[in-house]
Amino acid sequence: MNNQYAMLGYVLGWDLGGAHVKAALVDKDGIVLEVRQVSCPLWKGIDNLGKAIQTILDQINCLPQSHVITMTGELVDIFNDRSEGVLMIADMVSQLLEGKIRFYAGLEGLVAIADVPYKTKSIASANWLASASYLAKKISHGLFIDIGSTTSDFILIENSQTKVMGFSDAERLETEELIYTGVVRTPLMTFGGKVPFLGKWTNIVSEYFATTADIYRLTGELDASYDMCETADGTNKSSESSARRLARMIGHDFEDVPMEKWKDLARYFRGIQFEQLRRTSLLHLSRTSSREPIPLIGAGVGAFVVESLAKQIGLPYMNVSNLVKSDDKRLSSWSSACFPAYALASLVIDN
Repeated sequence: MNNQYAMLGYVLGWDLGGAHVKAALVDKDGIVLEVRQVSCPLWKGIDNLGKAIQTILDQINCLPQSHVITMTGELVDIFNDRSEGVLMIADMVSQLLEGKIRFYAGLEGLVAIADVPYKTKSIASANWLASASYLAKKISHGLFIDIGSTTSDFILIENSQTKVMGFSDAERLETEELIYTGVVRTPLMTFGGKVPFLGKWTNIVSEYFATTADIYRLTGELDASYDMCETADGTNKSSESSARRLARMIGHDFEDVPMEKWKDLARYFRGIQFEQLRRTSLLHLSRTSSREPIPLIGAGVGAFVVESLAKQIGLPYMNVSNLVKSDDKRLSSWSSACFPAYALASLVIDN
């Protein structure tokens, strides 16, 4: 480790996902000092989680004595169920982190490692609630939309209160507060239906040939620093390779048409996802009792899509980076991309 001393009063927030591990260090005044995200293909083995955590620990110069953890990694299919996943992840964390370690159990607050076996259902996939709880302290009204690499969260906030309908993943999927679509890892085959190509409607191949990262690379909207996951075919992330993967989705080869045709197809796929997100946004906006337009609050690596949604719907837009205490725009931007980690650490500091 590179840490020279333990930082008293500082908190390191962790968000342990199935594809990425994120961490945000916040000082005693609520100022973010460091934010880190590393790839973590947890479905390939829990050792990958240990490696990802250790990578972040090695990158942070001065570690705090206090760690707070939220997670979604318990969902991956190396675990028999979510409870087993929470327990195994908590055990891994306790072996690697030093100092005071607490786990976020949603409405039940923070719990020590000894209490984790009794709180697994509350700990599982509660990262969105940390984000929403922090945001409700900072704004009075808004529809918070966090679009990540894999999923999108929708949380309505009114009168500085979260108007949450579901808490478990099952409930949130039913209420459409959780949508399994993101800007990096979502397989394009999940979009289904037909797409227009060379003047004809053609069916999409039901194979894991391409992901949403391919379309956003071709539209030029995906920040390369957020693009950490492996590609569907294991090759590089160039425009040509992205277009080659896209071509496979409709039974073609990259060489069949000029690049601009593949960019047109990417824009159509983008439109399919955008429409799903737009309809979900309008659903939640219809729940508000406010007589005035409320803003869309964007977070995540796909916050650029939230900004486009606000423009299309005709509502104000704000990125959560505007609420982050930092003079460093890079850290503010990364805090938005890793918002649950930042929000959880900040909630602890505020309390």
